[in-house]
Amino acid sequence: MGPLFPTTCIVLLVLHTTLSPASLSPDDYAADEAERTANSDNIIFDDYRGKVCVDDSGFVYKLGERFFPGHSNCPCVCTEDGPVCDQPECPKIHPKCTKVEHNGCCPECKEVKNFCEYRGKTYKILEEFKPSPCEWCRCEPNNEVHCVVSDCAVPECVNPVYEPEQCCPICKNGPNCFAGTTIIPAGIEVKVDDCTICRCHNGDWWKPAQCLRRECLNSQTLS
Repeated sequence: MGPLFPTTCIVLLVLHTTLSPASLSPDDYAADEAERTANSDNIIFDDYRGKVCVDDSGFVYKLGERFFPGHSNCPCVCTEDGPVCDQPECPKIHPKCTKVEHNGCCPECKEVKNFCEYRGKTYKILEEFKPSPCEWCRCEPNNEVHCVVSDCAVPECVNPVYEPEQCCPICKNGPNCFAGTTIIPAGIEVKVDDCTICRCHNGDWWKPAQCLRRECLNSQTLS
């Protein structure tokens, strides 16, 4: 039994030498630190594919459950292949819609244009207005502007004038016509010089006046 004690002392000495910090170099510490950092970055998550579904907020749903994956998505059913979502035929958005919300499966029109635009101005539905003296317009329920333009009668004079805020020209001095270069009133005989008397044609104001020369030339009607 005497030789057994020295052998035990040798084994303890070897173990003590192996665990001594003096036997490790600074490079060994750096290697250990790098390994710990790498392990902390590579976090392993459970694989839920084919088992459950997860929405945009992180909520988990079992196979067969219906859920909304997002705020504006259509409802879906969780399957082994992933979410299978409804695809309904959504109603068309009104062409005059000015505000559309996408809070549900289908977009919804929340505000329809209820006015008309014409030449840079806006008008209420069924509002009547005159953009010019010759136009009468109305804002229709379909947001379109319909206008009627005045059809002016032919003035009965050769010198019509346009008054402010009036569409059609007017004869301020009444009907008249030309006698040469002179304008004479209609309906009466007018002596245009010492030898000539003229009169406008009835209703034919655009025609030159009918004139009669007397005594000076002793002749009949010239025109």
